[in-house]
Amino acid sequence: MKKAIGPVILALGLIFMYAPILILAVYSFTDSTTIGAIRGFSLANYITLFTTPELGEMIWGTLALALGSAIISTILGTAGAIGAFYSKKRTGQVIGVVNQIPVVNADVVTGFSLCILLVVVLGISKETFVPLIIGHVVLSVPFVYLSVIPKLKQMDQSLYEAALDLGASPAVALRRIIIPQISGGIVSGFAMAITLSLDDYFIATYTKPATFDTISTYVVNATRGSHTEIKTALWALSTAIFVIVICVVIGMNIYRNKKDDREGGLV
Repeated sequence: MKKAIGPVILALGLIFMYAPILILAVYSFTDSTTIGAIRGFSLANYITLFTTPELGEMIWGTLALALGSAIISTILGTAGAIGAFYSKKRTGQVIGVVNQIPVVNADVVTGFSLCILLVVVLGISKETFVPLIIGHVVLSVPFVYLSVIPKLKQMDQSLYEAALDLGASPAVALRRIIIPQISGGIVSGFAMAITLSLDDYFIATYTKPATFDTISTYVVNATRGSHTEIKTALWALSTAIFVIVICVVIGMNIYRNKKDDREGGLV
């Protein structure tokens, strides 16, 4: 009985998480206009998704925002993690606590606060995209920090010290010793930053230009409208994003396993 409880709970959890997505994926390949009775097979939703200029602009704009904010967030988060790790113990602890605030804070509070600070107080226009980019960077940097810090703690500190003893400057030791050893955390933080940017709704709502939509804000606005073709095309978009995420996760795991095998063979 005890042996059966674990698999049953795991199965229920997987069903609870993935059943809605799979149902949406099934309906994306039909000509149904609502979730209910399944009609005939159709690729109309995917044709609409890839041929509608409005949807294309929204998708490419969201991807550009996610990529740009993720690059900035990765640089700042990695630099902050390295600086905190090599700072004095109390300084590092303070930085770690401060880093937790955006993580546990509600996104709606963060978005509204950034809007007041950047738009109202500093007078930065939303049309410049600056508030939107800053908002996504503020959202993502703490998670990059949390991805890099464990790798720094696992790193062999003697290698960095040996590099300095052999005449390498701190910058060279950082580039050739530290960065390669924490690259896994940096990549994970970068992927997390992209995911957070794609998923964000509240910060984008408060900081984006009036004529720009991310995937999240577009989906919410579209569900309130009356364009059935657009609504059902979003089923196809959700399915495509889900498949891409699965492929990326599988690819990262395969790469990590091969890398571990190579390192194990060298040892």
